[in-house]
Amino acid sequence: MGENAATRNHNNHQAFGVVSIDVPSQDTSECFDDDGRIKRTGTVWTASAHIITAVIGSGVLSLAWAIAQLGWIAGPAVMFLFSFVTCYTSSLLSECYRTGDSVSGKRNYTYMDAVRSILGGYKVKACGLIQYLNLFGISIGYTIAASISMMAIKRSNCFHESGGKNPCHMSSNIYMIMFGVSEILLSQIPDFDQIWWLSIVAAVMSFTYSGIGLGLGIAKVAENGGFRGSLTGISIGTVTQAQKIWRSFQALGDIAFAYSFSVILIEIQDTVRSPPAESKTMRKATKISIVVTTAFYMLCGCMGYASFGDFAPGNLLTGFGFYNPFWLLDIANAAIVIHLVGAYQVFCQPIFAFIEKLAIQRWPDSYFITKEFKIRIPGYRYPYKLNLFRLVWRTIFVIFTTVISMLLPFFNDVVGILGALGFWPLTVYFPVEMYIQQKKIASWSSRWICLKMLSMACLLVTVVALAGSIVGVIFDLKVYEPFKTTY
Repeated sequence: MGENAATRNHNNHQAFGVVSIDVPSQDTSECFDDDGRIKRTGTVWTASAHIITAVIGSGVLSLAWAIAQLGWIAGPAVMFLFSFVTCYTSSLLSECYRTGDSVSGKRNYTYMDAVRSILGGYKVKACGLIQYLNLFGISIGYTIAASISMMAIKRSNCFHESGGKNPCHMSSNIYMIMFGVSEILLSQIPDFDQIWWLSIVAAVMSFTYSGIGLGLGIAKVAENGGFRGSLTGISIGTVTQAQKIWRSFQALGDIAFAYSFSVILIEIQDTVRSPPAESKTMRKATKISIVVTTAFYMLCGCMGYASFGDFAPGNLLTGFGFYNPFWLLDIANAAIVIHLVGAYQVFCQPIFAFIEKLAIQRWPDSYFITKEFKIRIPGYRYPYKLNLFRLVWRTIFVIFTTVISMLLPFFNDVVGILGALGFWPLTVYFPVEMYIQQKKIASWSSRWICLKMLSMACLLVTVVALAGSIVGVIFDLKVYEPFKTTY
């Protein structure tokens, strides 16, 4: 399966905007894998680190608010439930890395490759559509989160300088525009996702602001002299009964968003060396990373709720539950911005590559689409290759996401919608369906019924969470004027 397998895989990758390097198969097994590619060196620990880096992100900032809607009983219970379901379905998905035999079967290099090899048909297109819509939504969510953090730095300094007398109201629009301009410039860097240091910077930044949020929560609990909150969450009176219901539903979406990593699990698994079987290594890595992540989430979410009770802010570091030390808040919010500036590009690169590949296939002789101009940059060895189509298309994409963000700048609601949209199809449905097909589980057998019941139950959670988040947007729009409202 040397050259033919490599060629097939190259075509699969190109069809969905993933750039790969094909290496011809060699006789020696010391440097090359069974498919002719350079030998993988990943271990259970490197895979665990990749998962933790991918999972712990801006979603952690909304967990205190989510637990506040559900209370001390349901909040942690729901978080444990999501962690269990994610761990279980991830173990099913890891079995689909190789089609057929889990040791010697054909390798699937991406999530999409696995769906194509095992399920095929219209489900491949459905999976692609959901993936790209999810990535598009994440770009909007990151624009909102980054602008809120930039605004929080300005408000924190303003509040400190006025001694708390100035409410420091301001519009988020200018900060979204600033973020958009930076992304327009960065989006012109080809293959940005291959810059290895980006993940390291993102990991350091995410642990920085999450750690600061946790530390401030612990300090606030100590200052209050005890834990705040109630067993059932935010009380009727603080919100209406209808708001209590819808907010509880939305909280499910926020928690689901915090556990979203299944879409990149196959890609991470492709870095793991073999033997032992990749699925065995990934099951261990998934368990380790889920335990670490859940413990971290519990600390951040529960400490945030214990600090503020019913009034836990939607974004722990920008909701101004904390005011001092203002310089520490500035560091935390700056870390969020740095993290999201890079993360935006990482998540948008597959969309960019996919559209550009389609354009080249559709108009291969177009000067506008295919021509590259070499521009010499002082201090750099290689010239920058400017492509007009890439310049125009990526700029329009960033402007579009920025405008949508300015129209709907609601962090919690958008996070809830993203979590709901991505949870069932990508974390549950496709892994379950692929596992059933891969293991040839008989219809209406006890295991088949249990897997289908799990999928249907998670579909119900997704529908409920999506409804709650959409209602949240509707409530917010009643008091919001696009491009005018200040915070």
